[in-house]
Amino acid sequence: MSARSHLRPACPAAMTVRRAGDGVGSAPDGISSGPFLVQSLLESRVEGEMTAIRAFVEPGVMTYWHSHPRGQLLFVLDGVGIVEREGDEPIEVRAGDAVWFAPGERHRHGAAPGCPFGYLSVQPVMNGTAVHWFGPDIAEERAR
Repeated sequence: MSARSHLRPACPAAMTVRRAGDGVGSAPDGISSGPFLVQSLLESRVEGEMTAIRAFVEPGVMTYWHSHPRGQLLFVLDGVGIVEREGDEPIEVRAGDAVWFAPGERHRHGAAPGCPFGYLSVQPVMNGTAVHWFGPDIAEERAR
């Protein structure tokens, strides 16, 4: 799976203000257990540039397993979320918590049951992408 097709070729060349609510749309199909909304803040395919989104996740919705070639910083804005690294137990996170996923580390994140979850994620681009998607079941993906 790839979410590359929606990315702009480079970050803005000058100061840019994104107003609250501008650019909010549905997350790409096939990356989570249910629909959620994202606000694109920075888009790029240029090596080393940053991509950034604000996500609005409904209760119980989790992303599928994925990794980021140069890592990901996830900052919790509101609600209660779940973050999970491959092979580890899920961890509950709340507003103000920051999570770092190392480069190539397979993980997933989403909203706890019964509570929405909002976060900001920032990840740099490597080889034209900032994310690699593996699907809902990591064991199944490894068997392919």
